[in-house]
Amino acid sequence: MAAPETQGAAAGGEEDCEGNHSKVAGVSYEDSKDCILEPLSLPESPGGITALEGSPSVPCIFCEEHFPMDEQDKLLKHMIIEHKMVIADVKLVADFQRYILYWRKRFTEQPITDFCSVIRINSTAPLEEQDNYFLLCDVLPEDRLLREELQKQRLKEILEQQQQERSDNHFHGICMFCNEEFFGNRSVLLNHMAREHAFNIGLPDNIVNCNEFLCTLQKKLDNLQCLYCEKTFRDKNTLKDHMRKKQHRRINPKNREYDRFYVINYLELGKSWEEVQLEDDRELLDHQEDDWSDWEERPDSAVCLFCEKQAETIEKLCVHMEDAHEFDLLKIKSELGLNFYQQVKLVNFIRRQIHQCKCYGCHVKFKSKAELRTHMEEAKHTSLLPERKTWDQPEYYFPTYENDTLLCTLSDSESDLTAQEQNGNITIISEDISKLHALKQSSILNQLLLH
Repeated sequence: MAAPETQGAAAGGEEDCEGNHSKVAGVSYEDSKDCILEPLSLPESPGGITALEGSPSVPCIFCEEHFPMDEQDKLLKHMIIEHKMVIADVKLVADFQRYILYWRKRFTEQPITDFCSVIRINSTAPLEEQDNYFLLCDVLPEDRLLREELQKQRLKEILEQQQQERSDNHFHGICMFCNEEFFGNRSVLLNHMAREHAFNIGLPDNIVNCNEFLCTLQKKLDNLQCLYCEKTFRDKNTLKDHMRKKQHRRINPKNREYDRFYVINYLELGKSWEEVQLEDDRELLDHQEDDWSDWEERPDSAVCLFCEKQAETIEKLCVHMEDAHEFDLLKIKSELGLNFYQQVKLVNFIRRQIHQCKCYGCHVKFKSKAELRTHMEEAKHTSLLPERKTWDQPEYYFPTYENDTLLCTLSDSESDLTAQEQNGNITIISEDISKLHALKQSSILNQLLLH
């Protein structure tokens, strides 16, 4: 917490960069709406293809009856009714098929009573009405060892699968929201959905069997089902509006169907991610008195205004933007005498224009950010800022991206205030003392003093 091969738009409706129907380069600036109706996030870290396997069958331990893997409960019911056999804590068995095959072989070698506890029911009834049931559980050392070995083997297979998906660069997938195709690594699609559609299912490196995961989500959307509240809607537009307005562009964390797609659920036998996380929290509380003097906080990286390049300091980022895009943020700040809040508005303005694939130098809209970036660099429009009144507006106090670290690294020094005072932007209004005597005569404090 690969992509589905189906073509459906799911809860689609967004097009290209910002949700409007995009055309070829040259759409006028006035024709598109300047609005963002969903929370946005910058990429945090730049995440194989697993074919959906058919469900193999599992035999009964005692007879030749076979049941599909996805009908495990039917096999357990069959063994209870027909063979009076009960397996304890089935959910803790990492590989049910191998577990059954192992005990099927062992029961042919030794009597069942050598392995199972015998439970007699109706023990106070007449002998002919009494019955024996057999319980197989991890109290038996052999069963406990088997379960642990199956868990280790499953974890090994999952980590191998995860590594294969992480290194696979032959991925081909389609965004569930805008139908844009992606090639290369699975992280390209997952980061796109998180950045452009605020749909985050987790870091790519924490996910396994990604193709099956996305196919499962795509199927739910094709069935007009919300991924979070899991309600069903009458059409795709209604579903799309619901997920956007209710901020339901996320999966339901209580749905255990998704647990098999996250590596954390395979780490410890019989423990879900919630239990593992709860243990981590308890451990943190138990060691809260520890010395943290040697703690080194990893600095957050700021993202370039024009591409996805990241840097840990604003100085490094400014050098990159000047070298790669001919945009000198520090020079612009100095020449225009920008204080901290004006810098914030300028950054948010540029972020919004780039997100919406608009050139702020000539007001031309492009089909993709790559085309926009090429145009602005060739035409030298990165440093061609519009008039101050265009971007120095209150609406740009609000960040375009919720996790924009660049805003936190902007300078907030005394020189900002000095520059603003030199430009005469601060108006000083003196206190009105013309009616001071009248105020003293009519003040309620006079009555209080009399009392």
